[in-house]
Amino acid sequence: MTRLVSVWEVLRGSFWFLPSMMAAGAVLLSFGAVQLDAAMEADAYGRFDFIYLFGPEGARAILSAVATSMITVAGLTFSITMLTLQLASSQFGPRLLRNFMRDRGNQLVLGTFISTFVYCLLVLRTVKGVEGSSFVPHLAVAIGVVLAVAGLAVLIYFIHHTATSIRIETLLASLAQETAATIDRLFPENLGHEEPEAQGELPDFGQGNIIQATTSGYVQSIDTGALLRLATEQDVVVEVVARPGAFVTERDPLLRVITATELSEDKVDALRGSLIIGIERTPLQDLDFSIRRIVEIAQRALSPGINDPTTAIYCIDRLREALARLAERHPPSSRRHDEESRLRIVAEPVPFDPLAAGALHAVGLYAGSDSDVLKALAAALDRVIAAAAAKDCPKLLAVRRSVRQRLSDVE
Repeated sequence: MTRLVSVWEVLRGSFWFLPSMMAAGAVLLSFGAVQLDAAMEADAYGRFDFIYLFGPEGARAILSAVATSMITVAGLTFSITMLTLQLASSQFGPRLLRNFMRDRGNQLVLGTFISTFVYCLLVLRTVKGVEGSSFVPHLAVAIGVVLAVAGLAVLIYFIHHTATSIRIETLLASLAQETAATIDRLFPENLGHEEPEAQGELPDFGQGNIIQATTSGYVQSIDTGALLRLATEQDVVVEVVARPGAFVTERDPLLRVITATELSEDKVDALRGSLIIGIERTPLQDLDFSIRRIVEIAQRALSPGINDPTTAIYCIDRLREALARLAERHPPSSRRHDEESRLRIVAEPVPFDPLAAGALHAVGLYAGSDSDVLKALAAALDRVIAAAAAKDCPKLLAVRRSVRQRLSDVE
């Protein structure tokens, strides 16, 4: 299931998938509309007031005009989108291009124009006006006109959507929503059956079989269900060495396996395949990456070249929201058991204190002597520490002392 979700995330982040699906739908619609036209009686069109009854030349002119305008607007839309991506990359950081590329609104707009163009071209080929063989698909032409009107509405939406999507408030709200979804997905996330009582010492993985990476890249996600199933079937205990977000190269350790028998190459490949490795980090299971994207915007805003403390304060507010949400969650157990309560997987959860302290400290390093940013940062630290009252947070407390000392020096 995790692998399918990962594939779906890749498809969502592409410009071609949704427009291609819409173009395929336009192909089916064109054939269906023409077949319906061929089956309709001539006097049946009078029942539909919205159908214009054209001759062959008029139908060709309408379809040609719609097709030409749609492909022209599609080119304009693509140019504006590329300009938006360039602006986002330079202003907010290249890590955020993924959010703009996977925006459903942009994909829907591009797909509407392309599918209307494809539809009109396919219907145009069926219009016949030679002597003795005349056929005009009036219903199909009317649908083309409706699609053209819909394209105009979509163009208006695109202009509004583009202007809205590049606002920092909209972008941070989207990042905060993704981060909250990642927190909900990982805290808690159970693999097999956990037991709340003390479970004894962990087995010694020092002598275990090491499963190494065969390619370089970032560990994007772990198919935990498949890993648990494989560990149960092979009667082994697995320790996850490379967590989501870790960069690995060839022959770097991914897993350590304790087994009573020698693992065959097929079994090793199956266990290795439960880890999905790609060229970039994704927020699917990588909570540090989700939070670091907000941190990067704050750091860019506080850089001398931009000097935008208001944007940094917005980022701190969103960090406070995400980290307080995380602080209130109970981390899952590092031990995962099968249905018979036998230990199968050891996977350490994301540690809260280093993650939260590292994110807020990274923003504080760029705050300088800006009292507004330091006050917002101090308030965020107070809120997060209060939410984490039951947790041991020495690093967060140290960051708060440092920020308050700097704030007192400024004031």
